[in-house]
Amino acid sequence: MKPAIRRGGAEDARAAADLYLRARDAALRAGSIPAGVHHDDDVRGYFASHIVENCELWVAEQDGALVGILVLDGEFVDQLYVDPGLTGRGIGSALLAVAKRERPEGLQLWTFQTNTGAQRFYERHSFVEVRRTDGRDNEERAPDVLYEYRPPASAGQIPS
Repeated sequence: MKPAIRRGGAEDARAAADLYLRARDAALRAGSIPAGVHHDDDVRGYFASHIVENCELWVAEQDGALVGILVLDGEFVDQLYVDPGLTGRGIGSALLAVAKRERPEGLQLWTFQTNTGAQRFYERHSFVEVRRTDGRDNEERAPDVLYEYRPPASAGQIPS
């Protein structure tokens, strides 16, 4: 069964933040990402204020439960997380399809160099690596990778 995806709002902030925290905790235990620098309550407050007020929150639901989140901030995929027990079931791909639909000119995102699973996922979805950094500009101070997605030129359209 495919998840239902809808635009999230203030009523979803707590559940979205909790899913984010669970997914990051699982990725941390797997060694895919570095430790976060914010306390759980700070993350929940950030979702309730900044994310729902200044970004686009999209949520995937299945059987009445939140199973994935997508946060778009301008042309950036700021967050894309799936419930750790439900990865590999197409939820992330469905959320990424929403991001591509909502940003037809293209997208960018950052992922940590240690998160090779995320890198493979994004590359399967036509994102290309733009550059690598030593992490000095992110909060975790961990080496990261900038990815970009640019849709292919439509048939009959002259590329610029």
